[in-house]
Amino acid sequence: MLTYRYTLTPDDNGTLLIQFPDVPEAAAVAETKADAPHQAVEGLEAALQMYVDARRPIPAVSFDFGEPAALGASATAKLLLADEMVRQGMRKADLARALGVHPPQVDRLLDLGHASKIEAVESALSILGRRLDVALA
Repeated sequence: MLTYRYTLTPDDNGTLLIQFPDVPEAAAVAETKADAPHQAVEGLEAALQMYVDARRPIPAVSFDFGEPAALGASATAKLLLADEMVRQGMRKADLARALGVHPPQVDRLLDLGHASKIEAVESALSILGRRLDVALA
């Protein structure tokens, strides 16, 4: 799973500002420190969805200070798929043709908020010559 680190900065209104050094577009606000992990993941997913939609490479994880925000397995797999598509220059329409599906199905496959079957992500990665590995940590 992808895990990005975030910083918490007290704001002047009593809330906490959440920022991700590796993903400058990602930010969120938490009412309490206990609420921060949930808000952090939501803000991170929203920002990374913008990367997917703009066909931009997913930022590498490099910042190693701060609190961790771990993305779920499905979001991680979708982000890896989107990143590989960018790396190989494959458009959504090309992937839809290769998979034999309608373009809206590929849109849903790249939507971090949509509950896609992991097998669909595996099939798409296979078209790109890649394989999804799952491990228990």
